[in-house]
Amino acid sequence: MKVAVVDYGSGNLASASRGLALAAERLGLDADVAVTADPDFVARADRIVLPGQGAFADCAHGLAAVDGMPEAIEAGVARGVPFLGICVGMQLMAQRGLEHQVTRGFGWIKGDVAELPAPGLRLPQMGWNALQFEPESHPLLAGLTPGDHAYFVHSYALVDGDEREVIATTDYGGPVVAFVASGNRAGTQFHVEKSQEVGLRILANFLRWSP
Repeated sequence: MKVAVVDYGSGNLASASRGLALAAERLGLDADVAVTADPDFVARADRIVLPGQGAFADCAHGLAAVDGMPEAIEAGVARGVPFLGICVGMQLMAQRGLEHQVTRGFGWIKGDVAELPAPGLRLPQMGWNALQFEPESHPLLAGLTPGDHAYFVHSYALVDGDEREVIATTDYGGPVVAFVASGNRAGTQFHVEKSQEVGLRILANFLRWSP
């Protein structure tokens, strides 16, 4: 299995790569996990992972600046390759980002990425928060228990989405979208690569996922 961790100058690439390699090792899976800026490798990969951190617009522009990379990701997803976006990588799945300016996303899931409505609370939301979901409601949640904690660092989140595409939420002054999935495309608002055993379970589920 070839797993492409897309390198466009954003995200915890080394941590994501290590997490995926450890999850594969625990599964006894022969996986070639590569951090890559090569669109050809991404287009041929069996799994595509898109990390991201910082501002939506900066990540979108950085990705577009890698010649052929957005097209390679789109082509892989179109042929059914499982995709996982992490943090801003998940946000890029949305229709638009509203941080500082309006920036188009991939448009794979409904909704915009807007500033967290968290009156009286500090932004960014930073630290461990509990996940809420229906147990066993999606293969990527297998083995997890509602209330399991994941690590978040963000000031913006998905709003006006389709509830059918939201598979887990957290609470920060109200419900916040934490995990989305649509077809063979999924994303975590939290840093799955920093979420210890919960994150490794999700990465293992992703490597076994056959949407």
